[in-house]
Amino acid sequence: MRLTAHLLFATALAVPFAATAAPLHLFHTVVISPDGQHVAAIENDDVPVDGEPPATLVIHDMAGGAATVALPCAPSADCKVGSPVWNADGSRLAFVIQHNQGLAGEIDTVPATGGTPQRLVSFDGPLDGLRYGPGDRLAVLATASPHKRVGRTQAAAVIQGDAGNEIDEQRIAVVEGDRLRFISPADLYVYEFDWRPDGGFVGTAAHGDGDANWWVARLYGFDNDGASRVLFTPSPREQMASPVVSPDGASVAFIGGWMSDFGSTGGDAYLLKLGRSATPVDLTPQSHSTVTSIDWHCGPGLTGVTLSADQVAVTRLDQAGRALWSGSQSLSADGESMSLSCGPHGVAAVSQSFTSPPEIVAGPIGQWRPITRVNDGTTAPLTARSLTWTNDGQTVQGWLLQPNNGAPDTRRPMIVLVHGGPEAAASPRFPQPRGTVAAMLAQGWDVLEPNYRGSYGQGEAFASASIQDLGGGDWRDVLTGVDAAEHAAPIDDARLGITGGSYGGYMTMWAVTQTHRFRAGVSDAGVSDWLSIEGEAPQAGSDQVNFGGSVYDNAAPYLKASPIMHMRGVNTPVLIAVGERDVECPMPQSQEYYTAMQALGVPTDMVVYPGEGHGLNKQADRDDLNRRTIAWFGTWFGKPR
Repeated sequence: MRLTAHLLFATALAVPFAATAAPLHLFHTVVISPDGQHVAAIENDDVPVDGEPPATLVIHDMAGGAATVALPCAPSADCKVGSPVWNADGSRLAFVIQHNQGLAGEIDTVPATGGTPQRLVSFDGPLDGLRYGPGDRLAVLATASPHKRVGRTQAAAVIQGDAGNEIDEQRIAVVEGDRLRFISPADLYVYEFDWRPDGGFVGTAAHGDGDANWWVARLYGFDNDGASRVLFTPSPREQMASPVVSPDGASVAFIGGWMSDFGSTGGDAYLLKLGRSATPVDLTPQSHSTVTSIDWHCGPGLTGVTLSADQVAVTRLDQAGRALWSGSQSLSADGESMSLSCGPHGVAAVSQSFTSPPEIVAGPIGQWRPITRVNDGTTAPLTARSLTWTNDGQTVQGWLLQPNNGAPDTRRPMIVLVHGGPEAAASPRFPQPRGTVAAMLAQGWDVLEPNYRGSYGQGEAFASASIQDLGGGDWRDVLTGVDAAEHAAPIDDARLGITGGSYGGYMTMWAVTQTHRFRAGVSDAGVSDWLSIEGEAPQAGSDQVNFGGSVYDNAAPYLKASPIMHMRGVNTPVLIAVGERDVECPMPQSQEYYTAMQALGVPTDMVVYPGEGHGLNKQADRDDLNRRTIAWFGTWFGKPR
């Protein structure tokens, strides 16, 4: 096995868009000030860099003006800004800077009008989730002296010595002078939290290793004196995310549902009366939409952003889901989920679609307007079509992306791009010029992005339909999606490819054991063996639900869904990629599959990216995998079967 990360192919990668086009400007976290006068954003250009792309903190005003905050260090992996948050009157912005590759941090503040930031706290550990509370007090999630970056997607610490005896715990801490005082207990890992008006907190937390136990997290109340108590324990088939306390402190709302990963948020909206009931009320029962974010500050009552097939909506969740706005573009305030940043005088988000580049919009709900135009003139030469098809009595939605420069009647190759999760969704996002989708379209290939069973966008019943059926109904949804695309467009069935990362990597590995229809595949950070991964990357409670019990009681369901058990007869060439220190889908999963492919004489290659985790942080590694992916498909599309 080659452990190299930078093998260049002789075939040059086609330029995705015009060679003279300006780089795409990317916006990540955006937060609107309570007075509605400013929007703070973390942003950067999509340009070649050595290492992680540096990001800057910019304060925008509503007239289109902008001021870049002068950070106390040059933006890099050793100076990474995050968690911007406004104080109560919008006069000051607080934020976090991570140092030492994310293993140390500080909290700074700066006036809304700009100026030199003031450091409040330095800390020997990462900081995240900064929040202002009553009396403009600051609280943050802090991890003291960690062994790795926070989060299961970050690269694992090197295992050596006494394994398993060192657990990093992320805790709620309040800023007092130039120090942090911990509030939550030392034996609880807190994932998310919100202030209560009385100075206490509500948060989701679990005992033990935070990377392994989010799936069994419970809702806790934390008092300012350090006392804690369990407020609610969800069922094994449900995770919780985004707890937000009502302005009067009487209730906490959260999103609950079957979620595959922390940060990939979706489900129903729930409301729990604090101090009055131990049972939350489902505000969106039997909905055919997925709630992806909630907020009490978008206006009166509880507001949510929902995804319904190919439509995004903003709704009043406490008024039977009354729609305030709906449209076909994506809205995001946190860089991940469909969400808004809310304040008493307006909302803000990054708005984009497959053909409209990202810009910040702000204003009243549904009446927002762009306050940036940095990507004006950037176009994506593609046509995006929302497709629907039926399978096993389910209605499935997906996106077919087609290059504009192709002859209308020419049968083109098509790549099936399977999203991870599975609880996630392919949504209308502008293809980054340096990204794989743009490169595929530049080759003249169509791209199908199916929202198969288990995806968000059709309600909780659809999202949880993958339980005890991994590689079953979801796989059939993908395959019938190929049929739907071929019915809708001139696709060359002899030149089909499949690729994806994480669960999409698993589906790629699985697909070629189930059919010979694909000419080639590229698996990024996939799972080949559900049995062995239990010993490599346990997910407390999650796989017991997915497979109907513990692997130690009955391994048969785990093996049935494992590609490694179905390798005989595989003849589809597969390129395999993985981060060397992936926690979520560890490298041995890819290595098992690669070894089997070699033993069976099936064309294959494997690349391991040194120091990387689940998802490649370094721009050079992402570019390298992009080149390899295009070259792999190009090679096999050009050869006869």
